Amino acid sequence: MQIESLQNPKIKNLLKLQEKSRERKTQGLFIVEGKQENELAVKGGYEAVEIYVCEDIYESTIDFGRAKMFEITRIVFEKLAYRKSTGGIIGVYKTKSSNLSTLKLPENPLVIVLEAVEKPGNLGAVLRTGDGAKVDAVIVCDETVDFFNPNVIRSSVGTLFTNKIASASKEEVLNFLKENKVQVISTFLRDETISLYDADFTSGSAIILGTEATGLSDFWADNSAALIKIPMLGFVDSLNVSNAAAICVYEAVRQRQ
Repeated sequence: MQIESLQNPKIKNLLKLQEKSRERKTQGLFIVEGKQENELAVKGGYEAVEIYVCEDIYESTIDFGRAKMFEITRIVFEKLAYRKSTGGIIGVYKTKSSNLSTLKLPENPLVIVLEAVEKPGNLGAVLRTGDGAKVDAVIVCDETVDFFNPNVIRSSVGTLFTNKIASASKEEVLNFLKENKVQVISTFLRDETISLYDADFTSGSAIILGTEATGLSDFWADNSAALIKIPMLGFVDSLNVSNAAAICVYEAVRQRQ
């Protein structure tokens, strides 16, 4: 079946799923654009429901199981696609639970915790770091960004699907870390703050990072084994949260190797 009209009900619903978090949560579905992103979604165990391909562009042999396949014209694809060079494919998948109860941490884990991250692009970039460093979980507390926002998937280049993810309140996350014997190391400036490079990440550790605008809350500073800072040698006193996460995580990786 080829869909040629932008007024087709299925195309209208795809646009709703792209644009509205409420629709994604109500329907329990989300959109994945791009060949690599769809491949990673399938590898990550996400269930495809519908796949839309522009056969003028699409070249792949991904096995989507029982998903319904639809052909769309180039005009329809270009209306749906944020980027025109993503392989001519858009998938619709079922969301997964992001409860803490779904996380099973190994011994001596390395975890990233983001408090109230506001920008989908930053969350996506942190997920990319999480995949690159092979952290054991990325947790968002007091979330303001939907994990399944298309901008998160796009900026993570599909690594949303390769990370173990969860979201909960900061109180629940702290209890979870304590139960799993994970030390809390927070990026926070106080008199007792030490350099990132003086902290010990060799035991089970969670690196806590704050919001883009206001940084980390006192809650985490008051419940930390150590407070750390990244040495800033220039004229500005802070980094983008995704850059800060990458620097901290790879120092932890370096120590563990």
